[in-house]
Amino acid sequence: MGCRLHHPCKRVKISAIVIMQRSFSALLFSVIVAASMSTSWALVTIPLTKLERTGPYLQGSPHADRARASLFKIASDPKTVPASNLAYVQYTTSVGVGSPPTYYNLVIDTGSSNTFVGTGKKYVRTPTSVPTGQNINIVYGTGFINGIEYKDTVTLAPGFVITGQSIGDALKFAKFDGVDGMIGIGPTDLTKGRLSPDTGLTPTLMDNALKQGLIKNDIFGISFAPAKTYNDTNGAITYGGIDHALHTGEITYAPITKTLPAANSWGINVTSLTYGTHTVIPQSTAGIVDTGTAMILLAKDFLARYLDAIPGSHLDIIDTGLVVIPSSSIAHMQPLNFTINGRVFSMDTAAQLIPLNQNTALGGKAGVQYGVISSLDGNSGEGLDFIIGQKFLEKFYVVFDADVNRIGLAYT
Repeated sequence: MGCRLHHPCKRVKISAIVIMQRSFSALLFSVIVAASMSTSWALVTIPLTKLERTGPYLQGSPHADRARASLFKIASDPKTVPASNLAYVQYTTSVGVGSPPTYYNLVIDTGSSNTFVGTGKKYVRTPTSVPTGQNINIVYGTGFINGIEYKDTVTLAPGFVITGQSIGDALKFAKFDGVDGMIGIGPTDLTKGRLSPDTGLTPTLMDNALKQGLIKNDIFGISFAPAKTYNDTNGAITYGGIDHALHTGEITYAPITKTLPAANSWGINVTSLTYGTHTVIPQSTAGIVDTGTAMILLAKDFLARYLDAIPGSHLDIIDTGLVVIPSSSIAHMQPLNFTINGRVFSMDTAAQLIPLNQNTALGGKAGVQYGVISSLDGNSGEGLDFIIGQKFLEKFYVVFDADVNRIGLAYT
């Protein structure tokens, strides 16, 4: 997942039920008709067997009944909910857990797939909170969480409620200041090995929303924008589809890359990357699109080419991990052009620079001009040569389409 969150360069089916109900109704109707046609008008009695259950089997049954009833009022249209830019480097959304729900401010992360709460506001257990008997353990770029896994009801929006969702209660954690946890919307394969005992892959929020009929398509759209304040509600996430009001022109799709390890996540190929007339990425190479990474990260050799093209620029390794750009070079900066599946997505000079009023929040020095392009740990050719993070996504609308295994990009 690259550099993560709090560092600037981080990173049942209803048809079966209906059939059974109709079958039983038809049987009962036949019995009643047969009885009424009998000359003796005999009363027919059908014996029912009571099943004795003890222990936790019926735990939360009234809530399960209400949840079942809600399935008859399915809203399968795409649902757009707001997202907030927090501290200029991460996007969060409000998610309710439990019944009645407690709302948590969770980081939107396409680079991981487990959802958990408790790093800020503590997990409030309700009758729908059922422990799975598993522990959750995840190490991120600069932090970690471990705790206990539950299944619970999750409310993503009014009338958009997922039941029996796997949720972690983070009892120990690091580097999650200011947020209550994370909503993981990466590919399901990324849940492998996160729980112990390991029972295989864990269905994600998108998996369960699709299975429970809340959405028709395994697609979500992300709209971010440059933040004007420290906590700015200027973004949106659309579950189950695309909000066409949030982009202009056509969406260009790129297939999920086959190159590992990028293929394990929301990975694509960039055909080329140029800065003005300078070539930064000379040929098609694989990386990922990750909402949980703040900056745009390039392999070391790619970054070196970018820095060579901007006189006096250098990587501040010790203090911030950000690129420093001399004021004398700013006026001469050129567009940074990503070519993805034949279409150019261009970042002008302003898009490559971090606003000076954000320096303190990012751990930088006042008056120093920092850039949004930074460095991965290794050189290119390792199967993860770039990470397209938040600072890129603030300029472009992005669609994550698991139905067709592709990512779409459009101008906002």
